[in-house]
Amino acid sequence: MFTNRLFCTRIDDLLSFFVNLISGVIQGSVIGPLMFLIYINDLATLLSQYNVKIKLFTNDVKLYVRVVSNADVTELQMAPSAVTSWADYWQLSVSVDKCRVLHIGKHVAATTFAINNIPLPVITSDRDLGITITCELSSSPHINDIVTKAHRRANMTHHSTVVLSLAILTC
Repeated sequence: MFTNRLFCTRIDDLLSFFVNLISGVIQGSVIGPLMFLIYINDLATLLSQYNVKIKLFTNDVKLYVRVVSNADVTELQMAPSAVTSWADYWQLSVSVDKCRVLHIGKHVAATTFAINNIPLPVITSDRDLGITITCELSSSPHINDIVTKAHRRANMTHHSTVVLSLAILTC
């Protein structure tokens, strides 16, 4: 199914030369999303043995668990190592500098999480898919961000508008 494949690049009516595709799936291809689901399903299955829930979006993986005992913390600590092993097996890399920990709730276990012996920073809020999430699940930072952007846009519109007649402003 995935052997003897060729690809080329198309821009308007022009095509590049055809080249052998030795691995992977071309971005933007019809079969790409299906292949991604087949490929990433392996990671979801792997992490299910640690009782860790995951959320996947393009190249992001979010791990989370409700911590009610020390066993939950231990399983959550093992999950990043499992992700790293999975990535190494598939010749992928984990961007440790983009990884962080966000504790949600009042009772937070004082635990350090690490990937490849690199401790992950603990943060109090994070922006994810355009929404700011805080450790208290407060919507205030998100709303403040939206209001600030709206004020900037209104000021930009106000300062870029030239009105030559006072009658236009009073309509």
